[in-house]
Amino acid sequence: MDWEQHAERLAVRVSHPGSRWYGPVAATPRHLLVPRWWGADPERGEWGALYDGPSDVEAWMQAAYDDQTLITKVGSVHADHAQIGDHSSGRPTSSSTLPGLVVRMLRHLEVNDGATVLDVATGSGYSTALLSHRLGESQVTSIDIDPYLTEMASERLTAIGLHPEISTCDAGGPLPGTYDRIVSMVSVRPIPASWLTALRPGGRLVTVISNTSLIITANKTEDGGAVGRVEWDRAMFMPTRTGADYPPSRDDLLAGLREQDGEQIALGRYPMVNVSDAWDLSSMLEVVAPHIEHHYRESSEDGSQTAWMVHSDGSWARASSKWDELPVVHQGGPRRLWDILDDLRHYWLRNGELPIRGAKVTVAPTGEITLSRAGWHETIA
Repeated sequence: MDWEQHAERLAVRVSHPGSRWYGPVAATPRHLLVPRWWGADPERGEWGALYDGPSDVEAWMQAAYDDQTLITKVGSVHADHAQIGDHSSGRPTSSSTLPGLVVRMLRHLEVNDGATVLDVATGSGYSTALLSHRLGESQVTSIDIDPYLTEMASERLTAIGLHPEISTCDAGGPLPGTYDRIVSMVSVRPIPASWLTALRPGGRLVTVISNTSLIITANKTEDGGAVGRVEWDRAMFMPTRTGADYPPSRDDLLAGLREQDGEQIALGRYPMVNVSDAWDLSSMLEVVAPHIEHHYRESSEDGSQTAWMVHSDGSWARASSKWDELPVVHQGGPRRLWDILDDLRHYWLRNGELPIRGAKVTVAPTGEITLSRAGWHETIA
């Protein structure tokens, strides 16, 4: 199997021959780290297509060396444990992240020869492999909360000649050592205090704030905290979890709000928007009003659109319109969620941008994050 030509083609796509990451990408047989994966089944509305690489080598090579994310686990079901024809519902809980994003995160890490690196969220082991090729396997430690993931990643990395340290542990708890760099392929909120404890003086961390596309880079300070910025780059990662799956979504709340009249009914100030597809807007909203669930439905036939926002505190909003008309908005509960959204859109139109990109980041030793830019500030505790 001539995988090297595929890996080199991927290296050209996500890097360039002068980059320090070109060689690691070209030298890593990604297909051996992801022999099976889940594909979405749009007709069933769930992860219904199970792909088995060895049974279709051509498709395996195409998928493994394309710059795409391969979902390896949905809910509590790993693709390795499923049978062709099985279906798995729920949210993805592990993946092999698209190589281009992995390389971008590693570039943000600004890693030097001789540095020790903690790779948070082992997953398939792909980012661990790139780091091992770049720095040497003795310099790399990878952790994941899922024992099956760490076991299989260790076996598959060994099979390709790499032997980094891989440990099963909760990223929010005590870590297995101290490091010059910490990079996370999962998102967190706030920064776990254990990361700051494990980060050596002058060390650097790179991560993403949960439920946002905000990449945080920060260097450790003498007080045990860290200072950095929100990069202008974007990334979306699964949030950390403490068990085999994530808590269920609040579909029970949504079901009762599909047609319910709100305590307040009014026209929205701006045309409809699918918040989940507006990365900067959704990230800003998650910072100022966290943990809102979004649902959206539209019809291409008559232009009708409906958006729902629900929160576990009982706040909710439903907005409906056609085409570019102003939506009719129903809201209830202790907060007016759609008003918060419209306020952010007003800020955006008035100032030309939202303040989160490029914001200064200050991380307290406890992990609390403060973002600030141009007179705006917000704390993520």
